[in-house]
Amino acid sequence: MSTQTFAPETFAPVKEGSTLSTQTFAPETFAPVKRSDFTVVQPETTHSGSRIEAIHKGLPKITQSLCPDCTRVIEAREFEENGAVYMEKTCPTHGYFRDKIYADVKLYLKMEQWYFGDNRGLSNPAIPSATRCPDQCGLCSMHTSHTGLANVDLTNRCNLTCPVCFANANAAGYLYEPSFDQVRKMLQALRNERPVAGRVVQFSGGEPTIYPRFHDAVALAKEMGFSHIQVATNGVMWNDLEFCEKARDAGLHTLYLQFDGVCDDIYKRTRGESLFEKKLKAIENVRKAGIMKIVFVPTIVKGLNDHQIGDIIKLALDNIDVVSGISFQPVTFTGRISRKELEAKRFTLADVAHAVHEQTGLADPYNDWFPLACVTPFSKLISALRGEETTSLSCHPHCSMGTYMFVDQKTKKAVPVTRFVDVGAMLQDIDNLARSAEKARFKFFSKVKTWNSLQKHFHAERAPEGLTFTRFLQTLQGMTDKSYGRGNDAESGFVYKTLMVAGMHFMDSYNYDVERVKRCIIHYAAPNGLIYPFCTYNSGPVYREKIEKKYSMPFETQLATMQIPQGGQTTQVAGDAAKNLPILKSGGCSSH
Repeated sequence: MSTQTFAPETFAPVKEGSTLSTQTFAPETFAPVKRSDFTVVQPETTHSGSRIEAIHKGLPKITQSLCPDCTRVIEAREFEENGAVYMEKTCPTHGYFRDKIYADVKLYLKMEQWYFGDNRGLSNPAIPSATRCPDQCGLCSMHTSHTGLANVDLTNRCNLTCPVCFANANAAGYLYEPSFDQVRKMLQALRNERPVAGRVVQFSGGEPTIYPRFHDAVALAKEMGFSHIQVATNGVMWNDLEFCEKARDAGLHTLYLQFDGVCDDIYKRTRGESLFEKKLKAIENVRKAGIMKIVFVPTIVKGLNDHQIGDIIKLALDNIDVVSGISFQPVTFTGRISRKELEAKRFTLADVAHAVHEQTGLADPYNDWFPLACVTPFSKLISALRGEETTSLSCHPHCSMGTYMFVDQKTKKAVPVTRFVDVGAMLQDIDNLARSAEKARFKFFSKVKTWNSLQKHFHAERAPEGLTFTRFLQTLQGMTDKSYGRGNDAESGFVYKTLMVAGMHFMDSYNYDVERVKRCIIHYAAPNGLIYPFCTYNSGPVYREKIEKKYSMPFETQLATMQIPQGGQTTQVAGDAAKNLPILKSGGCSSH
């Protein structure tokens, strides 16, 4: 395996007028470098016997993509140009297409470097002898990842009229609202996955909180053994404290809160009305209810709200007692869009990392950001010590990237974990420990000895005040075990406050990469008992349309019998709407 060295970190000055406090760090940093003697263990087949082709690294390279017009599978070439990464492809019928897929080639290559090999999918795939991706979903035998996060759509109704929505009853012309028995069936399909049963579920829509039995659905998921339950929501219903407390009591852990900016000019353009005060009220009610946490989910449109990335982080830090993360989601495009317009609007994960640094000074793109899949060594080690497989976030390294901030609750100063932990060296050691533990058949937690061997990577002199190695390990434990990470233990100081800052870029037909689809960890359960990767359900083959039409009723017939709010909400933005959005100047929220 080739090695790559990155230059020591330097800090760009914070933009003038920024309200975000920063912290000064020593210039020395842990440059993430792969050791020359470290090799990735790559499985040859999935659990059901399909051959796994390892991800293609480096540039240029050839991959499989889709024609944006007819969605046929076509060959695509990825290459570097002027420091960015592009994809180009030609459909024999519809011609040539080109799109920027990563704004920084150095970051693109770093994400590949910190991929620790594929998982092996399911031992009981619904499509056991698949030969084609992405049109044989279910999940299939070719899929290399089990479900990391499952979506269950409860309705396509909504209580907003977002101009950028493409997943709502009014636009679709029909009502999709599974019965409670169908919801149970979808949840059961997730729990039936082997060798790792689905453990994390998110209720989505539409606006799932207006589903007639929303609280019952949450309680059902808890009863069926899901260890983490969350909801993707616009926050409107959370302005009702009683509703909030009822969700807490039912077993809800997290609100995945649509959060496009910190002023109403943004919301008027993306969601059709002033919503900022409602967002703040939702945060306050979650604080009052207790136990639950919030993850901000901003849909980022270049030229519209990308200048507010730093302000969103500032608000999260100000509310660190209830906000545990931010998942920036660059806009995805549907419909036909010109190449010039696509390039002007495209915002990539590299753009997210650079914007965070430029607007806050908190995280250097090259040293503090890693792919989400870099955490798989932890899963491997826990699986080896337990003697059974556990949830592994083995998505493609270009699907998501992030950094973890450790936050002093009093001062609100944030320190990336990479400033006091040699993360690169630690990940490699953990991956090697997992192999040793598996061979030795250690019992879980052969514990103190195994985990304490990682202490050499923790540098207390650089850590935030009050963060010892023991508390660091307790914080990691709290991230996976809600009994430690929330409630009385959390408030007593068992864990340190953390803020995950991440980007997740879902694909559209312009930047579609079949190699990424095969490794998807974010799935949708459907009433037909099948499970679909996110980027086949909402793009590519768009199984959403097929499923919703099959299990729907005509929208018009429902208007006479039940009160259905017009419009809808989603965390993605349809390209046909996004390209018509008014653009805000980067100086602020005033209308122009």
